[in-house]
Amino acid sequence: MDAGGYCWQGNELLLRVRAQPRASRDEWMGLWDDRFRVRIVAPPVDGRANAHLRAFLAELFGVAKNQVTLLAGETGRDKRWRIVAPKQLPPGIAGP
Repeated sequence: MDAGGYCWQGNELLLRVRAQPRASRDEWMGLWDDRFRVRIVAPPVDGRANAHLRAFLAELFGVAKNQVTLLAGETGRDKRWRIVAPKQLPPGIAGP
C-alpha cells in the first residue's frame, strides 16, 4: 500500500483507516499521516464500532455493506478495509 492511505487492486480499493469512536457525529476527516481518519458515534464495545464503521464506509462509497470487508485491526483503532467496486469516492481518493 502506498503512503497515500489506499491502493487499488483491480476494482477493489484497499484502505487504511484510523477510527475515532464515540465522536459527536460520523465524519470523514481525510488523510492524516499514512491513513484516513474517520470519526464515528458508536462506542468500541462488542464490535459495535466496527459494524458502524462498515455501514458508514458503505454509504460513503455508495456500495452495499457486503462489499466492505475488515481485513485487519478488529480490536485496534488502525484498520485495513477492502471496498469492492466503489461507486463514489470521498475527498483524497482518486479512481484507479
